[in-house]
Amino acid sequence: PEQYYWDVNVGGTKIMLEESVKAGTVKKFIYCSTCGVHGNVEVRPGTEESPIKPADYYQQTKYEAEPIVTEYFTKGLLKTVILRPAAIYGPGDPERFFLIYKRVAGGTFLIFGNGKTTYHPLYIDNLVDALVLAMAPGKGEGQAYLIADEQFVEIEDLVKRVGQALGVAVKCPHYPVWPVVLAGHLVEKLCKPFKISPPIHPRRVDWYRQNRAFNIAKAKRDLGYQPKVGLDEGLRRTGEWYRKEGYLK
Repeated sequence: PEQYYWDVNVGGTKIMLEESVKAGTVKKFIYCSTCGVHGNVEVRPGTEESPIKPADYYQQTKYEAEPIVTEYFTKGLLKTVILRPAAIYGPGDPERFFLIYKRVAGGTFLIFGNGKTTYHPLYIDNLVDALVLAMAPGKGEGQAYLIADEQFVEIEDLVKRVGQALGVAVKCPHYPVWPVVLAGHLVEKLCKPFKISPPIHPRRVDWYRQNRAFNIAKAKRDLGYQPKVGLDEGLRRTGEWYRKEGYLK
């Protein structure tokens, strides 16, 4: 995974920056990083100035590309903006949030830990709005911005609100988190030699124990960003899409 993420996030970004300069017609380069560069947010809500503490290869390589993007701006080669999206979800996502919906639809969602870890969703339409705003001339150049919905929530609250969106009364039994953490590392190592996608891995387990909660005031001030779709509406739309497409029976 280390080489894959480096090739995509760092190597790929370098190539795109170089090609943008060569083309001579690129008005602005917008780099999509991740809020994960801040790792576990200890002082909440976090801001763009919060400590950089990536917790895995994906987050680390996303951040390693940021100074490269900034260098092209400081040298006057390109106008650039860096966006750090929170947890993207919405219609069209058959993976991360679908796992939540699938388990909730079954009526039981296992919570490992106390369920009070904070999570900050970002509905896809709100992210698209932020990307369009960042394209505007003179907006946010040379800066990095956290992009998220207006509201962050505790993960157990999120699960129950997904239940409300689906019309399901979901039960949330609690279990210790550390056995699952150890299992995630072990399964990932066992699967790696066989090039098998592990059913459980550290990044997935971190959902139960790494806090994500952000202040989006800088994006509001500089870009004019205003998330229009609230959490409950976004969860409802997403649930409807899963059912329409046959993901949920």
